[in-house]
Amino acid sequence: MSFSDLFDSEFKQRNKGHFAAIVRVALTDGIVSEEEKAFINKLATKLEIAPSEYEEILENPAIHPINPPYLYSQRLERLYDLARMVHVDHQLGDKQEVVLRKIGIGLGFTPSNVNHIVAKALSLVDKKVDFDTFAYEMQNMHK
Repeated sequence: MSFSDLFDSEFKQRNKGHFAAIVRVALTDGIVSEEEKAFINKLATKLEIAPSEYEEILENPAIHPINPPYLYSQRLERLYDLARMVHVDHQLGDKQEVVLRKIGIGLGFTPSNVNHIVAKALSLVDKKVDFDTFAYEMQNMHK
């Protein structure tokens, strides 16, 4: 196995973990709306999820670990995607917020700050900010 194959494999595993986390959030209320399904489909394409992997993850998203990214900016990007999924059906149920906090911890945010981080992320997504604004606001929320 070449070095590039190893890197490519690790990249794909992270993408599958991220996609599975999004699917977990979508499934927490027991219903995947058309808007959620469209978001999931778009994300699957963006993350280069193969059709067979797509079906496997939809059937059982818990089989893939979250695999937190090393860079904080990448953690924010994943949090942004997750918060948008929670917001997509415009009904933030308790289960969805709990799952989002758990996944936030899995992404590497500390348990002592995750509630504040999730609340801020959801408020920004509610305002329909783009990712650049989201990242800036999240990085500067304590200033």
